[in-house]
Amino acid sequence: MSDKREPTLASRLRLAVVRLNRKLRAQRATEHISLTQLAALSTLHKCGALTPGRLAAKEGVQPPSMTRVIAALEDMGYVERSPHPTDGRQSIVALTERGQSFIEATISAREAWLDRKLAELSGQEREVLAHAAEIIDRMAGNE
Repeated sequence: MSDKREPTLASRLRLAVVRLNRKLRAQRATEHISLTQLAALSTLHKCGALTPGRLAAKEGVQPPSMTRVIAALEDMGYVERSPHPTDGRQSIVALTERGQSFIEATISAREAWLDRKLAELSGQEREVLAHAAEIIDRMAGNE
């Protein structure tokens, strides 16, 4: 008796999403930045300026780790720190113009790769994916 089971929809979908995410993450404007640094930049792009503690919480890392990430991004000219307007013990981290340009170039590279892959599909396949994207977004809580 074979122990091989037919993969469930959940298993197939999880694996497909992981593989697609890996391919998309590989499409970036440059290789000189770590994925952790890129994630921090992306969060600042999406959420705007944040305190280092809030950025660490959003990224699910400890504040000391985020401090090192911010320092590296600051050295590269992608972020800048400024004094917190109401709490002198804290700072605010924001994207610089260079950081904003880098994130936009990375997003553009990812979307260009995805556009090329979508162009290889039939109209019917793209229609199915458009519907699937709505469903996945809803499942992820982004209605």
